Amino acid sequence: MMGLFDKVKGSKEAEHVKLNKEEAFAAVSLAAIAADGEITADEARGLVTSLLRMKLFSNYNDKNMSSMFNKLTGIIKREGVEALVTSSKEVLQADLRETAFAVAADLTLADGVLAKGEKDILTKIQESLGVPEDKAVNIIEVMLIKNRG
Repeated sequence: MMGLFDKVKGSKEAEHVKLNKEEAFAAVSLAAIAADGEITADEARGLVTSLLRMKLFSNYNDKNMSSMFNKLTGIIKREGVEALVTSSKEVLQADLRETAFAVAADLTLADGVLAKGEKDILTKIQESLGVPEDKAVNIIEVMLIKNRG
């Protein structure tokens, strides 16, 4: 049975949202594409397509994806993009952090152009996930080449 205060969201309680590994991974890319204040249909499709190709999301269906994105966009609305990235770092293993950065860079650079907001968010993601700078530079260079065509 739910008590009265289970229904009241106190700010202390709402501040720290626990993410699972898949949510944390998706959160990094979502933060990257949401950095400019909007998520276009193309960006959302690109993100879902990228995630569904991965082993990590092999047991996810449309319903799982949808509820995961609802949760993550709720965090963005309440706490902002950076809070989402910070929450992700705690959950992602080191090897997945670089992969998450690569997917975020790919989605951000899909148009082959690196806008200022995109530079800022990729830098924040790189720093907060602890991706070595030289590796991040290599990833960005490869994604720019990939998305040229």
